[in-house]
Amino acid sequence: MSGVDHLHELLGLPAVDFRHATNEAPAQAADAAAWRIAVDPYDDESEMTWEQAFQAFLGAVDPGGVLALIIGQWGEATDETSSYPIGLVTAAADRLTSLEAIFVGDMTREENEISWIEQSDVTALLRAFPGLLELGVRGGTSLEFSPSKHERLRSLTIETGGLPAGVIRGILDSELPALERLDLWLGVAEYGGDADVSDLAPLLSGSRFPRLHHLGLRNSEVQNEIATAVAGAPVVAQLRTLDLSHGTLGDEGAAALLEGQPLTHLERLDLHHHFLTAPMERRIKEALEPYGVQVDVSEREEPWGDRGAEGRYTTVSE
Repeated sequence: MSGVDHLHELLGLPAVDFRHATNEAPAQAADAAAWRIAVDPYDDESEMTWEQAFQAFLGAVDPGGVLALIIGQWGEATDETSSYPIGLVTAAADRLTSLEAIFVGDMTREENEISWIEQSDVTALLRAFPGLLELGVRGGTSLEFSPSKHERLRSLTIETGGLPAGVIRGILDSELPALERLDLWLGVAEYGGDADVSDLAPLLSGSRFPRLHHLGLRNSEVQNEIATAVAGAPVVAQLRTLDLSHGTLGDEGAAALLEGQPLTHLERLDLHHHFLTAPMERRIKEALEPYGVQVDVSEREEPWGDRGAEGRYTTVSE
């Protein structure tokens, strides 16, 4: 799970760990931080549960002032699904009246491999918080996204080593008229990523989310196929930023992008962690940078062993 770290910020606010093991009041005001609540099940000095830590948090800050909440390790996350912390947070919705951003599963590899994080139906958060602007999730195992309607959600991020096709369908069957940013880490089939390019067709058509201006289709083992589909996708015309990073992109996918519709209107094209040759890197930059497009082709990777295209790998899988 290299490439995955704790969040540094959420909703533009710095991530701050709530120190539930101390009796000290937090130095920050409730609305000045994105509060991370986590418990370590392997800490012999603390037997506090996530529920106890969350209740301590609600008692230490003004819940009505909290804008952003980060759900970190909630115990044995390989056994207990995220419905446990999500249920506690939604039960406190009448107290968390200003909440605008939630991230579920902020764990590093040392805490839990991304494919071991047991998720659940995260749309309970959308139902409980009609004012939510940002929702983020890490981990695809047992993840569900029921078709939902939410008037204010502007940003949706789902980070996985393998994103189930059913989750993609649930998102694309949802009514999210305010959605501006969508980031999907598609992952690999070995860890549950059973979607193919056809599952993305409603998204690429440009008809689902009229306000979308940032699209990330990242961390995919079929990045060339995605790039080829994106090259002719109507949705691209409405984008300001396009992110196809962290995947197995090679010269064939990059060539399809350049030979497709114009990308010169973009502010940024992110392709970092790729398998492009140096001539193709130069070709992309020379085609787009004169138009003011910021192009990221950093982190050129080499395939495993002598396997060629078969040896390409995503940044995150297990």
